[in-house]
Parts: sequence; structure tokens; C-alpha cells
Amino acid sequence: MPKQIYFWSALFWSGLIIFLCLIKSSDIPQVAIPYLDKVIHTGLHFVFTLLWFFYFKKKIGRLNNFKLLIISLVLSIIFGIAIELMQEFFTVSRSADVFDVIANLFGASLAVVSIIYLNKYMGIFDKI
Repeated sequence: MPKQIYFWSALFWSGLIIFLCLIKSSDIPQVAIPYLDKVIHTGLHFVFTLLWFFYFKKKIGRLNNFKLLIISLVLSIIFGIAIELMQEFFTVSRSADVFDVIANLFGASLAVVSIIYLNKYMGIFDKI
């Protein structure tokens, strides 16, 4: 798969996260499921980390997977914190939440563990 597809997929996903996290809270349907927003944050950053890892693997594959995983994880953490800061300082209907950052970190970490597991037992990412 060409690296442009990896890049545009990761960029689209990043834009989707920005959109979803910065729209007015009144525009988000309310669902009475406890902690659903934390599950969503976890899923969003799980996919974010995977997509950026795929891109980095294709673009700068000369680095080993561990370094690429660290780059993807750090990018996800910085991105998640930046989104929370934007919610706090640039929106009127949203506010920063440290538990969202923790959920983001959990999703990114879960992606890293999944990549390590899949690569160790299936060699799946050596083929990218």
C-alpha cells in the first residue's frame, strides 16, 4: 500500500478527532451510558496510534519497530493533551478533562501492546 494512503488515513483520523472533540457539546447526542466518552477517547487514540505507526513504518521503516512505536505513542499523548488544552481555552462549551487524557493514553498504550503482540506472534508489521 502506498505511503500516501497511510498518511492521508492518519491525517483524516486526526482531523476527525479534532472535529469531534471541539464541536459544541450541545451538538453531541447525549447517551446515558456511564463513561462512554472515555471508551470513545480510548478507541479514537487506539486507531490514531495504529494509523500513525503504519505511516511511520512505511515512511521511515529503517528505524526499528520499537522506536516507531515510541514516536507514535508520544505523538498520540501530545495530540491528546493539545486537544484538551484547545477545549479549555478555545471553546465555550467544552472543558479540559484529565481523565480524557488518561483514556487517550490507555488507547495509545493498547495500540502499542497490540502492535508488539501481533508482530511478535504473526510478524504482521514486518510486511508493511
